[in-house]
Amino acid sequence: MFDSRLRPLIDPPLNVGGRALARFGVSADQVTLAGFFLGLLAVPALWQGSYALALVFIVLNRLADGLDGAVARATSPSDRGGFLDICLDFLFYAAIPLGFALADPQHNALAAAVLLASFIGTGSSFLAFAVMAEKHQISTQAQGKKSFYYLEGLTEGAETIACFVLMCLLPSWFVPLALFYALLCTITTATRIARGWHIFAAIETSRRR
Repeated sequence: MFDSRLRPLIDPPLNVGGRALARFGVSADQVTLAGFFLGLLAVPALWQGSYALALVFIVLNRLADGLDGAVARATSPSDRGGFLDICLDFLFYAAIPLGFALADPQHNALAAAVLLASFIGTGSSFLAFAVMAEKHQISTQAQGKKSFYYLEGLTEGAETIACFVLMCLLPSWFVPLALFYALLCTITTATRIARGWHIFAAIETSRRR
């Protein structure tokens, strides 16, 4: 919901950092992979109850996620890089609820499972729309220049990270935070499906005329 509004604020400093990394010969794919592995370190940190350390790894992952695109823009963006970036993003998002489930299986596991199920809804509706948008040559730069169509929704990257930060700061509140965010993700999935249905139905109807 807030991603497109935050882009004008975060892109300028990220672009400065991206150009600096590019001058040192760092590739966008290297930043993507480094950020992913840093993000995965949040899982054992959560497992051990080191929530402050986990938060550091989550923030580093998100910083790298912004910098890899900036490096790509400073060099040569590629579909390969965009593919790698989105795949590792979704794996990272799934890893954080898993970490909280491992930290306290008795209390957190069910809420973590519900949250992961809702992530499947947001992720699948997001990627399915992107595939069809490419087929019908629909494009947008509302989220900045991307490798494929970024469909907006109630829960996007900024909201997800804000939720993860709150969970790390208030780990005893994981269950209500996870269930509430799962509800928001379910609403996002439903609105994306409805929007995609109407957009592609309208395209098919216009082609039959």
